[in-house]
Amino acid sequence: MQITSLIEKINGGNNPFFKELYGNDEAVLKAQADRYIKYINEFKNIYGNDDVMLLSSPGRTEVGGNHTDHQLGRVLAGAVNLDNIAVAAPNGTNIVRITSVGFDPFEVDLGELEVTEFKLTPGNIVRTIAKEIKALGLEIAGFDAVIHGSVPEGSGLSSSASFEVLIGAIFSNLFNDGKLDPVDNAKIGQKAEHACKKFCGLMDQTACAVGGFITIDFADKANPVVKALDFDFAQTGYSLVITNTGGSHGGLDEEYNALPGEMKAVAKELGQEVLRPLSMEDVVKGIPSIREKVGDRALLRSIHFQADNSRVVYQVEALESGNFDKFLELVVESGFSSYMYNQNIFVGGETKHQNVALALALSELVLKGKGAWRVHGGGFAGTIQAFVPNELLDDYITTLESVFGKGNCHKLFIRSKGAVQVEL
Repeated sequence: MQITSLIEKINGGNNPFFKELYGNDEAVLKAQADRYIKYINEFKNIYGNDDVMLLSSPGRTEVGGNHTDHQLGRVLAGAVNLDNIAVAAPNGTNIVRITSVGFDPFEVDLGELEVTEFKLTPGNIVRTIAKEIKALGLEIAGFDAVIHGSVPEGSGLSSSASFEVLIGAIFSNLFNDGKLDPVDNAKIGQKAEHACKKFCGLMDQTACAVGGFITIDFADKANPVVKALDFDFAQTGYSLVITNTGGSHGGLDEEYNALPGEMKAVAKELGQEVLRPLSMEDVVKGIPSIREKVGDRALLRSIHFQADNSRVVYQVEALESGNFDKFLELVVESGFSSYMYNQNIFVGGETKHQNVALALALSELVLKGKGAWRVHGGGFAGTIQAFVPNELLDDYITTLESVFGKGNCHKLFIRSKGAVQVEL
């Protein structure tokens, strides 16, 4: 669409599609409108093209199934309204040219799609995505794009996965009439990371590509089952708040690696590679004979897996039946299980800095049994998640930011759209 016409249709954010992506807050919609217009004009200044497409790809939040995916378990995740946007247009060449705000501009020659240096760079991501899209029998061609991200890096909201499926959406919508299936887009994004020797799961890319609430069952490792849930979070009267507690993940590789390692040690003693084929009864019955070999923490973490893996099923049932109160109860249960059994709330022996634990304590004090709160993602440091009743939102954010710093609470909602063309 011509730039002048696009800017008219953006209309200060007062259009239905923007409201689906960003909610109904007039100030937020105006800010998003200004953001799009800024980068539309930047695209025109850099590339000179007056006929462009707008695209948006959300970040994601893990909602259920904490540390279950690496044991081939179930997860529940949601797309959030913090997103990466792109202003893009075909350029009639075989070269992809991208200006990503805050990063160096780069180019990719689509005639050279092999990754030879196994580093997770934007160029290698684009190469692999183009290669995999072509392998599906879809078209690839050169394009120009300006990309701006509002998904904070290090927030646990998957800025990298959002970028990956945005690139897939650009190829799909510019050259293939949007034919790339969202789940295929997610799998391609995962392959892009694997090609660079970063062996991530599929949850992040799928949540970003599909949108809304999704549940994924990883029991069949090669073909995870993805299901989108028909649930309108915007009508609940709650806000989703992710708080960055300021804890650093640096130096925590040993903690993160120990967690799946201990679960797999229990599984191995019980005759399996991972915990998924086992039941809670299997684990409990095995404790007397394997306790000395694996240690108590490994057993506690395995108990957490079995409980949280089953809990995802009940969370899905609660959302599908419209029982949001029950869903919130289960979120709290999951949080306590992570704290007591999975033990990924703080680093053992660290008494002075327990950021995540303190944030959870403050959440419980402010919410007083309303809403829900839990660790978000890997744990040990970083972020927490809370579902906050809107009437308590100001008090909640004021309290948490008084401790962890202004701007470290991100008020979000689960948006229904995944990686899409912005249709105005």
